[in-house]
Amino acid sequence: MDLGFDAIGFSGTRMDDAEENLAAWLAAGCHGDMDYMAAHVTGKGNKRALPTELLPGARTIITARMNYRSASADSSAVLADGRRAFISRYALGRDYHKLLRGRLQQLADRITAEIGDFAYRVFTDSAPVMEVGLAQNSGLGWRGKHTLLLEREAGSYFFLGEIFTDLALPADAPVTDHCGTCTACLDACPTRAIVAPWRLDARLCISYLTIEIKGSIPEPLRPLLGNRIYGCDDCQLACPWNRAAPLTRESDFAPRHGLDQATLVELFAWDETDFNERLTGSPIRRIGFERWLRNVAVALGNAPRSDDVVKALHSRAGHPSELVREHVAWALDRHDADA
Repeated sequence: MDLGFDAIGFSGTRMDDAEENLAAWLAAGCHGDMDYMAAHVTGKGNKRALPTELLPGARTIITARMNYRSASADSSAVLADGRRAFISRYALGRDYHKLLRGRLQQLADRITAEIGDFAYRVFTDSAPVMEVGLAQNSGLGWRGKHTLLLEREAGSYFFLGEIFTDLALPADAPVTDHCGTCTACLDACPTRAIVAPWRLDARLCISYLTIEIKGSIPEPLRPLLGNRIYGCDDCQLACPWNRAAPLTRESDFAPRHGLDQATLVELFAWDETDFNERLTGSPIRRIGFERWLRNVAVALGNAPRSDDVVKALHSRAGHPSELVREHVAWALDRHDADA
């Protein structure tokens, strides 16, 4: 496809059981501090499960899939080397939000050119949309036990985006589940955040811990982060359906600034100007410099002890941020205990 999409599917607006499952997940507190997950409830229910609340008169959802896996990023090698920094593969390149949203807008413009004006809205994580459920309904895959969308040929290394429309278009048939009895993703999760098949407790998830929470990372969980400083891909790396996942055709998703090879000491030496300039256009920038240092400090505390690691931590021991100082002190205590 000349717009770069790897697959497109169509579904109606009904999301049977979605609202009930979401309500149970929220009631259990699995969303942690992500208050926005529970913030879109109207008299009709939760907007996430009601597409017509986002686009009155919506009749068809167009869902597009775009692969992001890069050939140059060797996740296993980075995770095996405690001196290096692991960043989730989706975040190594440019932020996908603008790119995918722009391509979806181009698709909507082409439809308009063909049929005339119609009502629509474009979404790429920009509103309360249950994209996995919609993608499943559109035949683009099934929800894996790790809660991500899976497809037999594409695995799960892809982004999703949607166009809500008032057009009456034929819906694709949903895909059946192909996880079977496999529990590889549950077994691989470092923090056991996948508490049951199809149930993720965000409060334990390394992606949540390194990206979403603004304060301290719970101390019992810090050793389990290893060298993961932004996100976690362990459940995807363990999934058999990802063994032959295709590579992306988008050059913007290729790793930038050597982030797929960087050492923890190297990244901890960045000042705030380095962080802002080198991560311009990157999804990582959203966490800010303070949380970046917090995350790297934890990873340095988990790294093999060396003079360089200890020296790097001491260089931030008096940092103006209490959050940074707390995590640096924890990391230094770890290395002092091993001395």
